Amino acid sequence: MQQTNMSEKSEESSQKNHSLRSDLMELIKLRLSLLVLITTLVGFLLGWTGPIDYFLLGVTLLGTGLSACGASALNQWWEHELDALMKRTQDRPLPAKRLHPRDALLFGLLSVFIGTALLLFFVNLVSASLGLATVAIYVLGYTPMKRHTTLNTLLGAVPGAIPPLLGWTAATGEIGLEGVLLFLLLWFWQMPHFLAIAWLYRDDYAAAGFRMLSVDDPEGLMTSRQALLYALGLLAVSLLPGVIGMATPLYFVLALILGFVFVLAALNFVMQRSRKKARFLFFASIIYLPLILLALLFCKNKFL
Repeated sequence: MQQTNMSEKSEESSQKNHSLRSDLMELIKLRLSLLVLITTLVGFLLGWTGPIDYFLLGVTLLGTGLSACGASALNQWWEHELDALMKRTQDRPLPAKRLHPRDALLFGLLSVFIGTALLLFFVNLVSASLGLATVAIYVLGYTPMKRHTTLNTLLGAVPGAIPPLLGWTAATGEIGLEGVLLFLLLWFWQMPHFLAIAWLYRDDYAAAGFRMLSVDDPEGLMTSRQALLYALGLLAVSLLPGVIGMATPLYFVLALILGFVFVLAALNFVMQRSRKKARFLFFASIIYLPLILLALLFCKNKFL
């Protein structure tokens, strides 16, 4: 009797830990979607001049957010059988069978449709096209590509780099050199960030049959060197807003300091290829991104 009660309590506890709300938050990859919204906001604020049009800003964020949530749901629908093979993802709502794959598919498609429609009718065609391209590349390109080539990360970084560009186009109506620099900044940042993750979870990726660089690199030499290479590229790209007058000279100094510290974190991973150093690089990337974005906003050239 006591064992039965304990079992019932365990099941109740499990149900509480996996409420519908928490499952939906995981289905839309809440933290990733919030990052999309933040970078979109930064791009919008950098591109906008004069009093803020809060309706335009709100619709931009809503449309982008719905598209991001839909893309995450479609990604998990596509990979739910593979997610069941990895410890890191086997407790997600679909592989754990707490949500039906059909429901995730419908939710994803509907979210993407509404998000794209909002961007098209209330923002502009360029932003709507960028939003739809983000979903298409992430779901139809990157997701299946992970099973076939280690180059998947290069493509996978594209959807994550588009949101600040989308925010810029929503504010300005055009892509422009500044929008391209925002795209490149996020693209280069993602590479060492994802390479650190790939090293930490290389066994999981191998179990699911994902072709990550770290899976074919047991010593971590290539993975760590690639991370350093992209960190150096990030440093160079991050300085360009100060060079072209998009940001003030103070930004150039701040970007140089932040980039140098991030390069040191990547170099540390090259020198000692361990989980500890990979995790350090991962956290360094988490700290670097908000700081560089804040530096851009704080040092925005008001006369641009």
